[in-house]
Amino acid sequence: MRPKPFSNLLSIFHHLCITLVLIKLSTLTSSQPMNFKVGFIFDPDSPVGMIAKTTVPMALDDFYVAHPNSINHVSLVTRPSPGGDIITSASAALELITTEKVHAILGPGTSPESAFVAVLGTKAKVPIVSISSTSPTVSHSGSSYFIRAAANDTTQARAIAALVKAFGWRRVVPIYQDDDYGSSLIPYLVDELDGVDAQMPYRQPIADSANEDEIKAILAELQNEQTRVFIMHMRVRLATKIFDVANTVGMMSDGYVWILTDGLTSQLSWIHANTPPESIEGVLGLTTYYHMTDKLRNFKNRWTRQFLKDHPDADPVVARDINRYVIWAYNAAWAVATAAEHVKQIDNQFVNTTNGSTDLSSMGVSTTGEEFLHSILNTTFDEPLGVLFKLVNGDLDLSIFRIVNVNGDKDRTIGYYTPSRGLSKKWHVESNASYSSSRNDLGPVIWPGESTAQPKGWVEPTVSKNLRIAVPGPVLEGFKMFLDMETDNATNQTTATGFVIDMFEAAVEKLPYALPFEYVEVLDVNYDNIVKMIGNGTYDAAAADMTTTHDRSLYADFTLPYMASGLAMVVPVRNERSKNAWIFLKPLRADLWLGSLAFFVFTGAVIWALEHRINDEFRGPPANQLGTVFYFSFSTLVFSHRETIVSNLSRFVVIIWVFVVLILQASYTASLTSTLTVQHLTPTFSDINELLKSEEKIGYFEGSFTKDLLLRMGFVEGRLLPFKSPESYEEAMSNHSIAAVVDEIPYLQVFLNKYCDNYTMVNLPNKTSGFGFQNMHHIRRITSVSSFRSSLRSMAKLYDDKDLSSHTFRKTQPSSPDSFHPGTDPQGISNHSMGPFSSGQMSPVTDDAEMHGNAGNETPNHGNA
Repeated sequence: MRPKPFSNLLSIFHHLCITLVLIKLSTLTSSQPMNFKVGFIFDPDSPVGMIAKTTVPMALDDFYVAHPNSINHVSLVTRPSPGGDIITSASAALELITTEKVHAILGPGTSPESAFVAVLGTKAKVPIVSISSTSPTVSHSGSSYFIRAAANDTTQARAIAALVKAFGWRRVVPIYQDDDYGSSLIPYLVDELDGVDAQMPYRQPIADSANEDEIKAILAELQNEQTRVFIMHMRVRLATKIFDVANTVGMMSDGYVWILTDGLTSQLSWIHANTPPESIEGVLGLTTYYHMTDKLRNFKNRWTRQFLKDHPDADPVVARDINRYVIWAYNAAWAVATAAEHVKQIDNQFVNTTNGSTDLSSMGVSTTGEEFLHSILNTTFDEPLGVLFKLVNGDLDLSIFRIVNVNGDKDRTIGYYTPSRGLSKKWHVESNASYSSSRNDLGPVIWPGESTAQPKGWVEPTVSKNLRIAVPGPVLEGFKMFLDMETDNATNQTTATGFVIDMFEAAVEKLPYALPFEYVEVLDVNYDNIVKMIGNGTYDAAAADMTTTHDRSLYADFTLPYMASGLAMVVPVRNERSKNAWIFLKPLRADLWLGSLAFFVFTGAVIWALEHRINDEFRGPPANQLGTVFYFSFSTLVFSHRETIVSNLSRFVVIIWVFVVLILQASYTASLTSTLTVQHLTPTFSDINELLKSEEKIGYFEGSFTKDLLLRMGFVEGRLLPFKSPESYEEAMSNHSIAAVVDEIPYLQVFLNKYCDNYTMVNLPNKTSGFGFQNMHHIRRITSVSSFRSSLRSMAKLYDDKDLSSHTFRKTQPSSPDSFHPGTDPQGISNHSMGPFSSGQMSPVTDDAEMHGNAGNETPNHGNA
């Protein structure tokens, strides 16, 4: 029989062995990584989808080789979406969320697909990590669970604008794919081009399904236009079709400029693989720049081998191209794996869901989505490829673009662009370098047609028809400085002259392209009907001093006003020179008279107080002393006081007082002289309300819209009289038939230029939209006229270049220096009395500033304006 202690020891050993085995089994079990399911949607037939199919699995394999102790292992659940179909992608995403219960989804490939899938992901709180969706219409701010591990297309708009400015092009035409991806960039591009004084006169969308004949018709239409600078923003398949046709119709020849956006430039190898080398010879492009590190170079060799293995029919040129989509896909997959490591509880459960259902209304909410989203948004690295991955507001942070020039089947770098430094020849710019948009900061370019001469960006239109510019007439003699048409009887050639024509032609000269046009005189037609004739196509545009009104804008478009406008009235002036015998008191106001008298007495009293104890001349009986005080102070007016002053304090007081008296005396004399000699002209009516309350009659130009304006203001029609010329204005006001004339300022300036001595102009609060040139609605050729906008912004420069300020109607200074100047404030002009706080002016000074023309009416032409 064994001893009992030995039996106990054996039992303890047995339990210890069992415990160790259980601990070992538990350790082995816990070391196994948890399966972290991630959906993967891609188009197997597109270049981006083919790249993603190879790159994403490679990135995940590399991550787990570099991190063998990962606790969560990403397992891809793949769902192809052929052709980038939105319905297919949405269906795949719904299945991945509801059936597979994935923690996140990589893809899909296009922006329209991503927009729909992002809505599903946000509803289910499943992060959607896009590796190729660049359209700004889908974003993290709009769909909180959408992550763009790619560039936002808006980042390249400013770079394109800087490139356009560097070469001095003023008009560019975008050719873009007619879908969400293509059109979403255009508004941002318009804004940036506007910032560099470049315009987008028209846009050319092209459907992805367009065939060769449709594309040829579109390009033929573009050939008939003047602009030769085109910006292409579309996918590779459509771009290859357009380049093939463009090369056939001669649009890849000398004089043309083609600029490719980032999406196309990054896939030049795919374009080369599907088009002849000469098809895109000389085009410019910009693409996201990544510095070729040793890590990236080693990865390139591995990726090429793997891509050809996955796609044996692919062109080797494509396989050797590591473009932005390769880097984005690789870093996106690496970021997903990194973020998955920070998710603690991965048994993904969808609350409030029916298992296996694909009904949107019953789709649940992921329990891991919020944690994963926060993790990936804060993920930053550069270890796998030497390329920084960092998200800012849910978008990939990018800063440098490379600008390339395509020569043959190669692209040659001619410069770089950064938001802070602009253009430069080197990708690494000194930190203190200033922003540049200079052509000198780019390398040489070989343009289409193998030309080294920079294209000017426009040509004379291939259609020889000139624009028909309507000019109203005939114009009355007194207003021909505004507008006139003269016909040479010998040659039958019509010539247009006047301020309006000078302004029109000055604006045309500022345009960065040719604008062929001819003037056509339109006789005895009022301005409203001329606008309607432009609207129905009888004329292309009108050069006239025509006011922009709401009713007229319904028939034609107007440029920005080339002259501001405003209404005014001309009234007679009257001389208010006083005939009163007490006029000598007028130079000083009553308070100053009383104040001066008080200071005279006070000064005499001060001198007496300082002198009477030590100076015998200030002694004597009280009556004598009082007389001395008054006599001494008032005699200082003529500096004739006879009393000798002994005290130094008295002398100081007298010096100060004599100086004050000198100023007061000089000011009084000057003011009295002005009162007795200068005419004091005031308007008979100082504002329109005063005229409205009277019973006087008012003149207006016959046929002008000012009559309707006066009627709306409350004037009785019987008080309104029509006139046709400045001479008739003057005659009517001279014989008191009317008390005032209401018209727009330029035409009243013509009147005042001739009759300024007896009349003045009083501005009214009413404003009009000003003079503008008119053109037809929605026609492409006439948009050249609308581009006066940039020229008319620098109106002062136009005046200098064409000396437009020398026109007769602008010279409104009165011929007599005594005249009441037009535009002078009528209130208080005749009151020249000085007060105690007066500035002491020697005479009333009127403002001699020139009255600049505020226009808005029409040139009188037989009353049909």
